[in-house]
Amino acid sequence: MKLKFWGVRGSIPTPGKNTVKYGGNTPSLELRLDNDELIIFDAGTGIRNLGDYLISKGESLRAYILITHPHWDHIQGFPFFKPAFISGNEITVIGTDREEIDLQHIIADQMKRIYFPIQLNELKATLHFRSIGEEEFKIHEAKVRTIYVNHPGFTVGYRIEYKGKVLVYISDNEPFDKESATRMTNFEPVVLKKFLEQDGDPNQRIIDFVKNADVFIHDATYTPEEYVDKVGWGHSHYLFTLQLADQARVKHLVLFHHEPNRNDEQVDKILERCKNEIKLRSYSFECSSAFEGLVISW
Repeated sequence: MKLKFWGVRGSIPTPGKNTVKYGGNTPSLELRLDNDELIIFDAGTGIRNLGDYLISKGESLRAYILITHPHWDHIQGFPFFKPAFISGNEITVIGTDREEIDLQHIIADQMKRIYFPIQLNELKATLHFRSIGEEEFKIHEAKVRTIYVNHPGFTVGYRIEYKGKVLVYISDNEPFDKESATRMTNFEPVVLKKFLEQDGDPNQRIIDFVKNADVFIHDATYTPEEYVDKVGWGHSHYLFTLQLADQARVKHLVLFHHEPNRNDEQVDKILERCKNEIKLRSYSFECSSAFEGLVISW
């Protein structure tokens, strides 16, 4: 498998001289299987540049876009994804519904005429929409598993298993604490129930899902000091992310969903702190920080 990062920032795009190294686009990743079959994770603003690159190659497109959840930073690039405007291309969008609205209408609503000049039904590519929950299915020859994670709404993480190789992508996730969970009002009851029913540490369900991943991409939005004031916002601090990677025995952890106010130097410092913690705690995995253009092959 070959993975390329096109957007790594959380919450809102952050262009400018202070984010050149890591990039300011919101989440989007390109995964290629061995025969060049394409899976895209999330449709943040990074998908625009990915789309331009695909157009420049001049090939017809059959792709799957796996959406973790429909917060703006994960879908706002879709209306600017040029392959969706070209006849002959085929795109399948996979993600979660809400009780009051399904996946297709979630994507269509941000393209209503009041917000955008082209509507979803005017795109020329063939579009398919598949709604999911916690389940297992296949894309090409890859096995895909999903899990609800601790983030407002029906947010999922993805596990891709292909020819003995494993990738886990969990963009937005927060440490689950049973005591604080009882005070939260913006989380889905179904998701809360799954964590509360877990024996022992409720975060074990995430650890089991991630187990033995070759590459593990996970939310590292906050420092531990920042997280104290951000409990319930749906994001992790880097120490929790390191602990998940260790307990799941992953080979390579990639810190992701960088806080929008974080400049390049600050992201560098967080990566340095993480490497120091890894050494101090005798963790055995490789750790890197996601940046636009980063390519990982395994």
